[in-house]
Amino acid sequence: MQKKIKTKFDVYINNALTNNNLVGIKGLLNLPSLSPNKQYLLWFNPIDTTWNSYHIADNQFVKITNNKVATFYDHENDQPDYPNVYGVATWLDKDENVLIYDELDLWMVDPSGKMSPYRLTNGKETHTEYRYIHLDKKNNYLVGRDSILLHTTDKNTYEEGYVWYSISKNRFYPIVKENLSYSSRIYFDKKLKTALFAKESFLQYPDLQLVNNLNFNKLEKISDVNPQQKNYNWGTIELVKWIDPDGKLTKGLLVKPADFDPNKKYPMIVNFYEKESDNILRHRAPEPNRSSINYVFYASRGYVIFNPDITYKIGYPGKSALDIVESGVKYILSKGFVDPNRVGIQGHSWGGYQIAYILTKSKMFRCAESGAPVVNMTSAYGGIRWETGLSRMFQYEKAQSRLGATLWENPKLYLENSPLFEMDKVTTPVLVMSNDKDGHVPWYQGIEYFMALRRLGKPAWLLNYNGEPHWPVKLQNRIDFNIRMQQYFDYYLKDYNMTSWMSEEMKSYEKGINLGY
Repeated sequence: MQKKIKTKFDVYINNALTNNNLVGIKGLLNLPSLSPNKQYLLWFNPIDTTWNSYHIADNQFVKITNNKVATFYDHENDQPDYPNVYGVATWLDKDENVLIYDELDLWMVDPSGKMSPYRLTNGKETHTEYRYIHLDKKNNYLVGRDSILLHTTDKNTYEEGYVWYSISKNRFYPIVKENLSYSSRIYFDKKLKTALFAKESFLQYPDLQLVNNLNFNKLEKISDVNPQQKNYNWGTIELVKWIDPDGKLTKGLLVKPADFDPNKKYPMIVNFYEKESDNILRHRAPEPNRSSINYVFYASRGYVIFNPDITYKIGYPGKSALDIVESGVKYILSKGFVDPNRVGIQGHSWGGYQIAYILTKSKMFRCAESGAPVVNMTSAYGGIRWETGLSRMFQYEKAQSRLGATLWENPKLYLENSPLFEMDKVTTPVLVMSNDKDGHVPWYQGIEYFMALRRLGKPAWLLNYNGEPHWPVKLQNRIDFNIRMQQYFDYYLKDYNMTSWMSEEMKSYEKGINLGY
């Protein structure tokens, strides 16, 4: 096994006629791309966070951006690794220029480095994200300096839309912007001059829309997939903001029942993973989800759902989640419409881990469902992903688990972030799901979790869908999981009767025969 996790690439340009290497570029962390006219190689260097080009004919290497004019990488990166780059929109004809993204805007960049990059759009000033929509499927570049179609997202409200932008005139021609999510891909027929796209919201299904011109003033809805929706209480969704313990403004999603009455007291389920606020306009159909509660289903049954955005401190992922979740729940409780004694919490995988950690520190929750969790980072660190054979060490050193060190460099962090060693402090009933063909998370972590809670005399249940991976794939198993989760939350949060699968021990030979509900 290599000592360094990050793979570096050596790239060579070879003359196929002579079989000679013209040049070798060594030690790249990102593979370069070839420009449409094959004049340049282009790549992003995450070490110094610059875009670089190599002009093949002239054998010239050039840094074509710097961080003085803009930040072309994710400056909010909270993982202990190099940040992701926002990427390339498109090239202009004849490799004249390349359009590159920063967080919000498009930049015109000269691949030869002779001209300084300049910003085309005004996203920084208007808090709008602009992203290029590729309409010409035959060409992977922009012919001339034509007007380009851009997808827009208002980063304050998350409203989306489309706008035409003329590169030559440096002018916007707005088309549409509303409280809906618009497709970032449009299927355009150049001959017929028609286009297909979809628009959606929490309440509106993403039906297909047909336009006969790209001014979008002749719009026809050509599908009606979910007409029966009008017969059901769908619920509503809104963006909420509060100040976290570090004094930072934090966001989250709040789903309420359709017949919401602010004078009533509702049960609430907290469901989260990392960040979800930017999906506020995503349509969520009622279906047996594989790992998460279904927002529409639970809202229709009188639940409030809260999903807070989590921002992490390297080395302290568990405490980061704890601080934001608790502060967010306290904010919602302060509004007066949630019963503080009927708050549950649910999450899967990384969400399942965070819940396991939170329950060792917090007495805020009446019950919890924790799916495919890691509870012992010291043992999970040395495991593999059974699906691929990859070492799990990268997960903790450089990726989502965000410890930023090896087990031997900082064993204290691994212990502090492992809920297993503080299970005696848990006061919340827990439903655990871990499947025996999980290729992502070692399923014995779920067994450790369950066995620890049971040994300590705490209420706990373990679901294992034999032969299933990280989550139930078979429809019958997804339905079963959703039924059990609903019955579990209904018992603790709505005072329903306890079903027999919760109250009685099930024999191994009864599994799949006696469902217990």
